[in-house]
Amino acid sequence: MTDPVDNKTHFQGRFLSLVSKNGWEFASRVGSTGVVAIIACTDDDEILLVEQFRPPVGKIVIEIPAGLAGDITGSESEVFEEAARRELLEETGYSAATMQELQTGPSSAGLTDELITFFEATGLTKEHDGGGDDSESITVHEIPRAELRDWLTQQAASGKLIDPKIAAALWMSGK
Repeated sequence: MTDPVDNKTHFQGRFLSLVSKNGWEFASRVGSTGVVAIIACTDDDEILLVEQFRPPVGKIVIEIPAGLAGDITGSESEVFEEAARRELLEETGYSAATMQELQTGPSSAGLTDELITFFEATGLTKEHDGGGDDSESITVHEIPRAELRDWLTQQAASGKLIDPKIAAALWMSGK
């Protein structure tokens, strides 16, 4: 009897592999256990967003802070909450008193097996300016929630892309 699941790796890169399963081709992450994304709101009711150039789309993208879990050598079993805390601090310069898991779901179910775990960060304290690690060039934005829609519209009008995970995270957090 043959195995009913036809798994094949077509390409293995440093960060991604292209695979097929039962005839469906998709991308799979290499060297991480998942993705964390953080909706962070300051005590002054400002939403923290990050901006960076994203080579796959060739544009600057406005996003919520996010990153990989388990991608650092020696931390392959990193707990997702700790990854969220690390990414928030690294990208925005803020630490959080509370990090609450909201929901896990696919980033693009027809393209990748990647799952994103969303967190809400509250009780924020600014520790440093943020900006990401040595491989990143991140601009941090602290946008009053009451001005967020207009600010995002202005950013889109200037040619930047707006990641829809911002709206999803706000909805999940009830903000």
